[in-house]
Amino acid sequence: MVSAATGPAPDLFDAENQTLLAARAAHSACAGSAQDACGSALGELILAYERLLRETRRLVRRSDRAELEMNQMNTRLQDLAAELEHRANHDPLTGVLNRAAIIERVNRHFVREDLALVVLDIDHFKRINDSFGHPMGDKVILGVVACLQAVVPATAQIGRVGGEEFTVVLRQHSAQESERVAQALRQAIETCVFDLPDGSGVTASFGVCWAGAGSDFDSAYGLADEALYVAKRGGRNQVCVAASSLPSLEHVV
Repeated sequence: MVSAATGPAPDLFDAENQTLLAARAAHSACAGSAQDACGSALGELILAYERLLRETRRLVRRSDRAELEMNQMNTRLQDLAAELEHRANHDPLTGVLNRAAIIERVNRHFVREDLALVVLDIDHFKRINDSFGHPMGDKVILGVVACLQAVVPATAQIGRVGGEEFTVVLRQHSAQESERVAQALRQAIETCVFDLPDGSGVTASFGVCWAGAGSDFDSAYGLADEALYVAKRGGRNQVCVAASSLPSLEHVV
């Protein structure tokens, strides 16, 4: 049904239809006259024109279907490209950025701004896998990621850089602010219920490093990783800040 508000859709071949109507009227006027030969020729021309018009309509409909299918295919290709890009940049288990993606983003940010890196490692994770199996280990990893996502600022980025090791990238955060975020993350994991078969809890150790613009992932990560191992050696389930920070290159003489 055609909507009264929009009216009938315009006919793509309206001009051709009008010409055909005029030709039929002329053919009717010729009937029975002395111009029978002309009328007969006009009648054949009308029939040929009608066939041509029907064929043209059929081709247009086929073209419309092909265009629709092409648009649907392009949409599907765009969806597949986005899916492939997501898979290339994200960890398949947790959905956070993978190691290559977090490195790329950190180095890109360092071109123009300071960053703080928080590196964390789940304490005694091997015991969890060995005692309760890898499915339980995966459940713990997912639970830790949920804790991180619930606490980190909206501008933060989370990456899984190893089996049970993660990096949180904090933009526009000082070393002191980043330490507070790391402490909040540590407490969130410590108080989370992971439902391990033996009723034990899960903790993580943290290393924090602040680095100025112009630095790079390897340098900043190296300092944060050193701080992480200080936390590990100090008894785990704690936050340690790197003893030195990497200055911005614009401040280096």
